[in-house]
Amino acid sequence: MGEMPVGRLILAMSWPAMLSMMIQAMYNVIDSYFVARLGEQALAAITYVNPIQFLMISVGVGTGVGINSLISRRLGAKLYDDANLAASHGYRLGIFNWLFFVIIGVFLAKPFMHVMTDTPYILENGIIYLQIITIGSVFINIQVVSEKILQATGNMIFPMICSLTGAIINVILDPLFIFGVGPFPEMGVTGAAIATVIGQVFSFTLGQILLFGGKHPVRVKLWGWKWNGRIVKDIYAVGAPAIIMQSIGSVLQFGMNYILGSITETAVAINGIYGRIQSFIFMPVFGLNQGVLPILGFNYGAQDRKRFVETYKKGLAIAMSIMVTGFLIFQLFSYQLLEVFNSQNSQDMYDIGVPAMRIISICFIPAAYGIMTSSVFQASGHGFISMWGSLIRQIFGVLPLAFIFSKFLSLNWVFSAFPWAEILGTLFFIIAFRNLWMKELRYIGRDKEKLGDREIVFKKK
Repeated sequence: MGEMPVGRLILAMSWPAMLSMMIQAMYNVIDSYFVARLGEQALAAITYVNPIQFLMISVGVGTGVGINSLISRRLGAKLYDDANLAASHGYRLGIFNWLFFVIIGVFLAKPFMHVMTDTPYILENGIIYLQIITIGSVFINIQVVSEKILQATGNMIFPMICSLTGAIINVILDPLFIFGVGPFPEMGVTGAAIATVIGQVFSFTLGQILLFGGKHPVRVKLWGWKWNGRIVKDIYAVGAPAIIMQSIGSVLQFGMNYILGSITETAVAINGIYGRIQSFIFMPVFGLNQGVLPILGFNYGAQDRKRFVETYKKGLAIAMSIMVTGFLIFQLFSYQLLEVFNSQNSQDMYDIGVPAMRIISICFIPAAYGIMTSSVFQASGHGFISMWGSLIRQIFGVLPLAFIFSKFLSLNWVFSAFPWAEILGTLFFIIAFRNLWMKELRYIGRDKEKLGDREIVFKKK
């Protein structure tokens, strides 16, 4: 990560994660496609559950980002023992994350769904779906952490293989359990949840074989070490903001479902469809971010400013290209995208969905800047800056605007809250990046500089 040409390194590091994310996006779309065959209410049921699903992934990925950042920085600084301890602590944290979601599944599934809807079919199926995916989340929580440990060492292939395996199993089992094919019982929405957990079991099993059975620059120890609060603090210095940033999507989904549900549940279903289709655009950028993050972290730890800056610039250029392509697809083919999920040929879904998807997709281009710039803050240990940017983009911007527009303007204005908020987030990131550059990043590689109110001593090359 300190020698290969940056452009080639980004592609080598990113393509497995990008492919893995694309596969995950494909799974989400296919999963929704099968559920949509059951009707609009079935699709609304899993859309209402999406915020908890997103929260579950957010906690796992956010913890993993903190582990990834710490391991890559320690490897860049040649502190191998600290890298091993970071990996070992992170693995145990994955178990703690699972216990948290067991509590949600057992005690909060029913109250959560009652807040969202009183439609009997949606209520019943949403509760069962939520309980299954939370109680069975031990596999995904540990697997996400395992993947981040491997990615921090530069190994992007193994995590891709794990994700691919779980997604394929899930897609194969979905129609079998949902519709009752052959010896399988017809279970409807419940079958979709069971297929999801079984896919995660396969992904988890393969991941553990690869993590513990292969040779890697870091080693995970399950026992024989003492809990170190400093390492946990270092993990969550980046991981906690990353969790909050990831969880923002969960809060956003919850808030938008609540606002849209007060208008029409067709809009809720459309929001769910949009979320899954847009993942085909955003997931590759998130995968790119996963590939760029350890490169930035390594070169920050090694104090190589030239490679650090070059990595950011080239990563941003690739992200922009992906988002522009996505914007054009949504502008030109919104009707055709909705048609895939509109099994009942509802005209309301077209009337509401087509303009909604064209309006929301305006946010794609500024989002590319926000996502890639946040990786700079995470790689340099300033995760809270990323957190505030995401809060502005998705919470402080979208939900208040959507709520106000829902009271005084049309439904199209509610969906326009997304691009308006993204513009505000972009302005924040521009200012924050300039401040960080002036105070710290421009001094990378120098022997000694006074940075604000703290002294940072850099190693000589």
